[in-house]
Amino acid sequence: MRGRLQQPCSLPAFPRKLGLAGRGALVAGVLLLLGACAYLLFKPWAGKIPGFEEVLASYQKTEAVLLDRHGDVVHELRVDRKHRRLDWVSLRDVSPALIRAVLAAEDRKFYEHRGVDWSAFGGSLREWVKQSSLRGASTISMQVASKLKEGLEPRNSRRSLWEKWRQIEEARELEKSWTKPQILEAYLNLVFFRGELQGIAAAARGLFDKSPHGLDECESLLLAALIRSPNAAESQVVRRSAQLADAMDLHLDAAEIARVANGALSGPYRVRPETALAPHVARRLLENSRTKSGPDSVRVASTLDARLQRFASDTLQRHLLSIRAQNVRDGAVLAVENRSGDVLAYVGNAGETASARFVDGIQARRQAGSTLKPFLYALALESRVLTGASLIEDSPLDIPVQGGVYRPENYDNQFQGPVTARTALASSLNIPAVKVLLLVGVDPFVERLRLLGLRDLRSADFYGPSLALGSADVTLWDLVNAYRSLADGGVWTPLRLRADESPAGPPRRVFAEATAYVVSDILSDRESRSRTFSMESPLSTRFWAAVKTGTSKDMRDNWCIGYSRDYTVGVWTGNFSGESMWDVSGITGAAPVWVEIMNWLHADGAGSAPKPPAGLVARTVQTASSGARRKEWFLPGTEAATFEIAPAPANFRISYPAPGTVVALDPDIPEEEQRLFFASEPRDRSHHFELNGETLGSAGSLLLWQPKQGKYRLLLRDAQDRILDAIEFQVRGGFQH
Repeated sequence: MRGRLQQPCSLPAFPRKLGLAGRGALVAGVLLLLGACAYLLFKPWAGKIPGFEEVLASYQKTEAVLLDRHGDVVHELRVDRKHRRLDWVSLRDVSPALIRAVLAAEDRKFYEHRGVDWSAFGGSLREWVKQSSLRGASTISMQVASKLKEGLEPRNSRRSLWEKWRQIEEARELEKSWTKPQILEAYLNLVFFRGELQGIAAAARGLFDKSPHGLDECESLLLAALIRSPNAAESQVVRRSAQLADAMDLHLDAAEIARVANGALSGPYRVRPETALAPHVARRLLENSRTKSGPDSVRVASTLDARLQRFASDTLQRHLLSIRAQNVRDGAVLAVENRSGDVLAYVGNAGETASARFVDGIQARRQAGSTLKPFLYALALESRVLTGASLIEDSPLDIPVQGGVYRPENYDNQFQGPVTARTALASSLNIPAVKVLLLVGVDPFVERLRLLGLRDLRSADFYGPSLALGSADVTLWDLVNAYRSLADGGVWTPLRLRADESPAGPPRRVFAEATAYVVSDILSDRESRSRTFSMESPLSTRFWAAVKTGTSKDMRDNWCIGYSRDYTVGVWTGNFSGESMWDVSGITGAAPVWVEIMNWLHADGAGSAPKPPAGLVARTVQTASSGARRKEWFLPGTEAATFEIAPAPANFRISYPAPGTVVALDPDIPEEEQRLFFASEPRDRSHHFELNGETLGSAGSLLLWQPKQGKYRLLLRDAQDRILDAIEFQVRGGFQH
């Protein structure tokens, strides 16, 4: 009869060498155990265990996910600094070797019991008699129950008898509503393996750089041995793994176990993201994603295109490797959609090959070089001080500035003589650009750059005439969007990276549509740029595109920014350290990357030229010096007269005051008796002075003017109202009224 009895638990044998007090305690423990068993068998359940689907739905990994515009993952970024959990792993996606090792180490009778291994619990009870606390004997079901119900985790390293009873209650209830595979799956996803690594996905990737289904027997043994003591020393883990291998009769070499353990446990681990295409965008958009509630808080939709992001990153890395011998280690790429302002590709650096992987080259401030010239010429066109057909003398130029003389030079140290404004901009000639800045003024140019979204610019006095050649520090982010405003007909709107982001403000018109069209037409003119870049270069695309390169002082930065009707792409190459590149031009530095990305964007062959806006006037013009004829676009009202800066030998100029002069009024001399004179050389009665837009009088003799505090721009014009020279000066001080 006794052999057919099925008992809910097996009773431990009395130790032979217990004293009277020990035997009494053991009897009390046995009685308590029997009472607990009866209580568990007959008491109605009052608690509530969450269902498997509920636990699965509430699970949150510690990695926020960045999605592209099509819903594909482009980056994973850790946003929880306390734990490390990755995606929930289905049991069918876990290596069978790991499942066998975990069951052998933690719960050999997992598929036999109903939540409690009573024989193991009896052994634990004997330990309780000796040490007054229960340790071990927790089945996988009991451990899962402890993680699902508040208050069941031990307050210290060992549970009290009452805490163990509660754990048993929860485990039995769990077994009623969950299947065995569900319990085991939850266990593998919720248990800690090493340090902060929670769940098999984080442990497999962090320690072995693998997915859970790829774990071999040796790695599985190590992970199973870590569960009981996640922070154990490497030698302890190796010893436990070897003992577990023997118990499982696996016949593994202990030296091999030690070798694998050394590689996984001897140093800091790294959880490599499964997808890591946009680290800088991820840090920008995901860092604060945990401030939201609910599981959707870890998934953010961006405007990026994953395919373009990957292509742009690979193209930049490949090109930088090809010019590494020229001391070029870093680069960045930004590609945007013109119509919406959506950022399609954001490559902040070259990744693993970059000199500083965490530096964002798109937001870093670098010297602009010649990339500001299109906006300077746009301002001059819109101010009607020149047209695309105006002649500008490309000849040596000395400009007195505070502390000496500013002497701009062209990239090739050559001079072209009289050139049209179209050629000067398209071929990126420096001296004509400085002369144009003197015509429009540094202050108006700085203000227009601010309207274009270039942030943190200094005062006009700080830059002086060098601003024409890009002495201002700018970001690729701001510069690309400024070029995009030209592509969008002179209207500026902010870029956006989040798919659900609303416009930050209303559109801002910076240039007239006609002005933007003329500048775009010049930047797309391969014939006009051929003086510097030749007819066939990376700037010459099979579709319509307007493009400009730039190189900063001492060859520290190289830019290529251009646009089609649909897209604007900007590329920067250089060194984050500020070191100079060696023999790198706009054609060999950033341009090859730019043209590859533009070709990718226009793979379908689209990319027609924009249509001229209403009001623009087309004329066939002839250059006086060469007799060359070509079609030119004019803003309304400028086609009748071409504003030329007189070429040599006439060389009319303002001889006094010198450019940049600062006049200080003397408070000891009556205001009405103070005078400043203007003079030109050679003098011509048909010429006249113009000050801040007001005509003063003939330049045929000295012209006296009563100075007043402020900033001024003085022009010398001829009889046809053409600008011959221009300077800027200031008047400081004055009388207190």
